[in-house]
Amino acid sequence: MNIQKLMPRVLISVLVFTSSTSALAMNFGLVGRIQAEYNHINIEGFSNQASIEDPTFFSSWGLRVLEELGKGFKAVGMIDYGFNLNGAQSGNREMFVGLSQESLGTLKFGRTHSPFADFAGGWTIDPFVYTTLQATGSGGTMIASANGLGSASYTAVNSVVRFTSAAFNGFSFAVMLMPGDSDRLEAHLGGMLGGKGGNIGNTGGENGEWDVQFAAKYITQIQDHKLEVFSGYSRDNVSSTQKKVLTANLRTEEVARVGGIWAYQNFRIQGQYDYISNALGAATCSDAAALGALGENSTRQCNSAMNPGGSGDIWYAGGQYKWGNTTFVAQGGMTDANNTEALASRKSKSFTVGALYSLSKRTNLFGGYQHVNVIDKNNPVDRDRNTLTIGMRHLF
Repeated sequence: MNIQKLMPRVLISVLVFTSSTSALAMNFGLVGRIQAEYNHINIEGFSNQASIEDPTFFSSWGLRVLEELGKGFKAVGMIDYGFNLNGAQSGNREMFVGLSQESLGTLKFGRTHSPFADFAGGWTIDPFVYTTLQATGSGGTMIASANGLGSASYTAVNSVVRFTSAAFNGFSFAVMLMPGDSDRLEAHLGGMLGGKGGNIGNTGGENGEWDVQFAAKYITQIQDHKLEVFSGYSRDNVSSTQKKVLTANLRTEEVARVGGIWAYQNFRIQGQYDYISNALGAATCSDAAALGALGENSTRQCNSAMNPGGSGDIWYAGGQYKWGNTTFVAQGGMTDANNTEALASRKSKSFTVGALYSLSKRTNLFGGYQHVNVIDKNNPVDRDRNTLTIGMRHLF
């Protein structure tokens, strides 16, 4: 499910007059989405939890700007804010300005989602993304901290330049660059990775090194079979502040990704594999990445994490079948985080079954069950989790 493609637009044409009395047409797109979920969560060692809200921060509203510049070029911009149905503001989403050319691609400056989130794998292969049944954080696809270099659903990346190419004979690519030693870009992880409280820390490498993420994919159609394969590489340079955390022996993080999708008529199968080396903020579990605070009221959906400074792998696989307006889903995955000098190994396995029902192009219902089995040698209780949910969403 591609959330950006599903998001509708209310276009308002505005005439902007220049000093020469010529007029340029600008389009302002009012976009938004709202969701409510009843979820019942049982976490080993805690009382059962139930709520009616939007715990994955799907709901948001924003403004898209588009101006025709001539010769096929367009100026683009986005301001997007997320919110929760409990009345709390969940924070900023994408906020960027850039240029677009249909035959070349789109160049953005500012705060954007990462290619691992919205281009190659990530939420593009998870039909339950932005629900409590999502694979992100459950032991299946990688969770990201506030710097967003991983594939978290609701995080974005500050201080970046990103280029996403047009498709050339089925091939396309996306690359994102972030300058080093910028503040307010990394979740604090309780100070484990050198953060200074809140989501204030240092990201990128010292002496102006740049973080980078690159992804590419190929899509083809063979009769009734649609095939997509993708791969990517992410490099999160260790900062000078992080190097001072001697107990974690932190080094530059690298992530390699491969995956694919096969679709035939009403069937679809998708999968993804990530290998993470020397995990930093993008691949370790953080307060910002978890759904709610860590504690009794938490969904603790943060099991796709490596130990800080450690390595490991994550895989995810799922299948879908569409019958009329209903899409049935079965999927699962596993995280295997190797031990480090400071922390023992941890594993998690998840499986999910459920369905989505489209009332219209803008409104659907969803529901299902998820079980996450955690084997954490660092804690006396593993905190296995069972989740039941039913919800409704509307795009406006």
